[in-house]
Amino acid sequence: MTGQINGKILVDIARGAIAEAFGVDQLPVPQERWLNQPGATFVTLTEGGELRGCIGTLQAHRPLEEDVRDNALAAAFRDPRFLPLTREEFSNIEVEVSLLTATQPLTFTDEADALAQLRPGIDGVVFEYGRYRSTFLPQVWESFSQPREFLAMLKRKAGLPEDFWEEGVKLSRYTVTKWIEKKNSP
Repeated sequence: MTGQINGKILVDIARGAIAEAFGVDQLPVPQERWLNQPGATFVTLTEGGELRGCIGTLQAHRPLEEDVRDNALAAAFRDPRFLPLTREEFSNIEVEVSLLTATQPLTFTDEADALAQLRPGIDGVVFEYGRYRSTFLPQVWESFSQPREFLAMLKRKAGLPEDFWEEGVKLSRYTVTKWIEKKNSP
């Protein structure tokens, strides 16, 4: 599906969903067939290069257009790390949409084996242990470039100590295709 996708349309859907929430009229989205196919996306909002919101889905369970729309609204207004986006901030945010591949479980014998299998800059990683779960998009490798540091921060995000490791830890990986809004977009 990725080859036929127009990323600008996905970014426009994300920005348009937030604009509509503020009562700003938007141009209609082209009715493309591929927008009705299931898709898993993350919508990331940045302001001045700093994260301002990021919410997404790991499994494709609804039409791509709906997934982008709902994740854009969640990133803008329901990311628990931030206050809801204000109308004043809206014109300053940059929108990024990441389309995820299906997650693939990793098979490993211990933490060292798991770390050796991670592909910096390529893999998005899902960490799971019991009720603890977290994920980082591949873009996060820009901040934590070493696999050990990346995994430590992923554990921390899940609410566990950075040095945590137990039998029963599950890791999955995925890749993304991402589109970033042009800076001069409205």
